[in-house]
Amino acid sequence: MSITAQDINKLRQATGAGMLDCRKALTETNGDFEAAIDWLRKQGQKVAAKRSDREAKEGVIIAQTSADKKAGFVVCVSCETDFVSKNAEFVAFAQTIADAAVANNVKSTEELNEVVINGAKVSDMINDKLASIGEKIGIKFERIEAPYVASYIHGAYRMGVLVGLTTAAEEAGKDVAMQIAAMNPLAVDANSIPAETIERERAIVVETMKADPKMAGKPDEMISKIAEGKLNAFFKENTLLAQAFVKDGAITVEAYLKSAGDVKVTEFKRVALG
Repeated sequence: MSITAQDINKLRQATGAGMLDCRKALTETNGDFEAAIDWLRKQGQKVAAKRSDREAKEGVIIAQTSADKKAGFVVCVSCETDFVSKNAEFVAFAQTIADAAVANNVKSTEELNEVVINGAKVSDMINDKLASIGEKIGIKFERIEAPYVASYIHGAYRMGVLVGLTTAAEEAGKDVAMQIAAMNPLAVDANSIPAETIERERAIVVETMKADPKMAGKPDEMISKIAEGKLNAFFKENTLLAQAFVKDGAITVEAYLKSAGDVKVTEFKRVALG
């Protein structure tokens, strides 16, 4: 298939790799975007692991909880330019939709679109806003439930985080939400990472090692053991509980939560503008 400049730029934006490397990666993988990312990583490129947070270019993200702190909601109203996203009226528009999501205990994007605010459905409000400002407007929604949910908005509505905890712990909830915002973990712990993601990482590590001249002639058993060590390093960097706590690098997030009353994280959501 033909590789377009748009395809190359998309891969470059996602990986940070050079234009020529991105072109070669897409050529080698017949334009398969995910396979191209893996190809770059196997060549030793420093490419970030695929994240689960959903991204939009510009917009407003609101994260908040129900009054009883047992449910959390993230609403992202996206637009095309920062001129619109920074407009006070647009921020208020997004806040109105987020408030309606909480008030109606919405559980999905589809349900949110059907909520009526002052006589108009949210979906119609989005279309009206699109017509009035001349930019494409979208809406994304995330929700979690837990015995206690903490919410956090970072960077002038550019990121929203929800954290579910096993017990009410306001300070710990805020600290962990800020940790997630700063360090962008893939999952709560190693057991929470899908098996296919782990196998993908293992395969990349093994192939990278086999391509290293220093590993030439080494038995597969040795390579496998070294690969497992590198995989453990991947878990330490990319799982919340194993990460170094941003407020005290001498301890892990798991240790911090234990000191805060043996609080446990049930799940989290992180939604960011790209």
